[in-house]
Amino acid sequence: MDNTCRICHHVTAEERYLCDGCEYRACTWLRALPKQAALLEVCLQPTTGPAQRGGSGRAHSPLPLDIRVLDLLGPGHAAHIQDPHGDQTGGIPIVALLAGWSRYLASEIPAVHHDAHGTIRIDRCEDAWPRTGTGIPAWCSWLQAYLPYAVTRPWAEEMYGQLEELLSRIQRVTHTTPRRTARDAPCPGCQAFALVEREDELHISCQVCDVRLTPEQYTEHRDAVMPALARIALLMSAQAAQQTAA
Repeated sequence: MDNTCRICHHVTAEERYLCDGCEYRACTWLRALPKQAALLEVCLQPTTGPAQRGGSGRAHSPLPLDIRVLDLLGPGHAAHIQDPHGDQTGGIPIVALLAGWSRYLASEIPAVHHDAHGTIRIDRCEDAWPRTGTGIPAWCSWLQAYLPYAVTRPWAEEMYGQLEELLSRIQRVTHTTPRRTARDAPCPGCQAFALVEREDELHISCQVCDVRLTPEQYTEHRDAVMPALARIALLMSAQAAQQTAA
């Protein structure tokens, strides 16, 4: 095992398959899922109205519910089923995916207990047991709590990918995207004004090169370079005003 993140290929700590930035992103997805599920409940309504004479509506009544929402909120399997005929649509529902990964993760966590003779034994957990139920918030909280352990397992990349795919499916219905904020200071690497902060990411990243800064590093960099850039901007503005007056 090397010390390269399986997702973004940045350097990570030993015995980890995901770096702290990708772990943070997965954690924000898990925090966002209960709110996204609430938005999906609102979306449980027909996608179009009934056909109207002379209009461009359907020739038949629409489905009573958005099938994409039912696919996400309904029951299902924790893995893709075999589809030899190619007639299946949709994906893994939210609860099935979260519960499936929770139980898979729990099956690998060492559990310490004493047997009947008082000897300490180390076995595998039998199942994941969220304390607050088996709904979306409960499974999300459970996975957040054990995410630091999950990123040390070889299958962390697969779990990350399925969570990312799940959020993408949800956001296509709810039309929500993470907020992006452009930062004023230029990139310390390529000098482009392309540093962007996303609310679901730990780092402020350059959109041109692969530079990543923590908020603290960006603040230090901004305080170091912005005063000089401000003076240059004032000087250029004064020169332009002189040329206009002449």
